[in-house]
Amino acid sequence: MKTAICPGSFDPVTIGHVDIIHRAAKLFDKVVVVVMVNYHKPDSYFTAEERVELLRRSLTDTENVEIEMYGGLLAEYANKKGACAVVKGLRAVSDFEYEFQQALTNKKLNPELETVFVTANAENMYLSSSVVKQVCEFGGDISEFVPEQVCDDIIKRIKERNRFSK
Repeated sequence: MKTAICPGSFDPVTIGHVDIIHRAAKLFDKVVVVVMVNYHKPDSYFTAEERVELLRRSLTDTENVEIEMYGGLLAEYANKKGACAVVKGLRAVSDFEYEFQQALTNKKLNPELETVFVTANAENMYLSSSVVKQVCEFGGDISEFVPEQVCDDIIKRIKERNRFSK
């Protein structure tokens, strides 16, 4: 059984994330979506547990996907899960340099681990969690940017934290 890991912060999950995960699920027998806990980013809008729950609700239609969270090295986590690959989405050339560096580091730490880059669909190339937060903070409609199942929860949380409200 070929297992892949789809790591990310998913703060919040977007339709771009869901698209990459669905495409990975077609390529591998099992995909473990892992919410990585980044201790250098303590200002997340959602807790790791909340992000796991948002992903679960967004991916109910995909049977070969598991969702977990982890706070250590990705290469170590992949080894524990018996994963042969990490799947990363690329939106633009600017994403590649950082992701390439991560891939080389993971390969050094876990020589059996491959990284598979999946390009974003053209309609999602501009989309990021940061864009979702910014648009929502200024009162814009994010319904086309995030999964329908979790849109209201994302809007509510972002409005609660809106630093631009008076």
